[in-house]
Amino acid sequence: RPPGRRSTTPLTETLNDIHSFPHSIKYIVSIQTMDRRHICAGVLINKYWVVTAAHCNIGVNNMMLVAGDYSLTIYEGTEQEMLPHLLVPHPAYNSTTNNGDIMLIKLRAPIYLNSYVSIALLPRHGAAIAEGRTCRVSGWGYTSAVGGQIPSTLRTVRLPIVSTENCNGSRSFDGRITENMLCAGFSAGGKDACQGDSGGPLVCDGRLYGVVSWGSGCADARFPGVYTAVSKFRRWIDNTIFSYYSRCNRDSTV
Repeated sequence: RPPGRRSTTPLTETLNDIHSFPHSIKYIVSIQTMDRRHICAGVLINKYWVVTAAHCNIGVNNMMLVAGDYSLTIYEGTEQEMLPHLLVPHPAYNSTTNNGDIMLIKLRAPIYLNSYVSIALLPRHGAAIAEGRTCRVSGWGYTSAVGGQIPSTLRTVRLPIVSTENCNGSRSFDGRITENMLCAGFSAGGKDACQGDSGGPLVCDGRLYGVVSWGSGCADARFPGVYTAVSKFRRWIDNTIFSYYSRCNRDSTV
């Protein structure tokens, strides 16, 4: 997997000491292999659809999803296990530049929304989020850049948005940040998303503005975390879901 990719390269304070209140992040799902190894996070956007990063694509037959989870190692009775029916990576996704790093997952059966599971709201198409605005990123990723064990419980941290201009500076990503990306992190470093957090939510003003995508190391002051800018893909999300149901309805009448 390319270096810096966040599905195998956490949330750090690494998110070491920042546990989320159990079941307070209700829209997050754990994306796992069929032997229950956590690889990425995803975000429920309705009862049938999850948004995640395109680089989390391990194949529809190799993946399961768990909603309503807090601890990955303890059965809490709140979990809902789901199988994917369809994976739709963005057609313009480029694994070299990380541009277009977003994917939709259609579930085989609808998720049951309850006090442990809910959906995330999406921003309107093209909506911008201001530099310095505080957002919250959550996940089960590693708690240090050198890896180790993935933490068993969900972590969360608040981070400020970094302007694309600053993120693209010669001492930072030096022009690699596209208009389809967002940056977030502290100028002093110390808190970030990392490997295992890929596909997870960056929520600002109650809406899903970012999906954890890539970075350079974790929690490095020079390199903020990089997120796919969800608002740039809002029309694609809506059109993909609409066209799926239009096709299903058309096929059912043939």
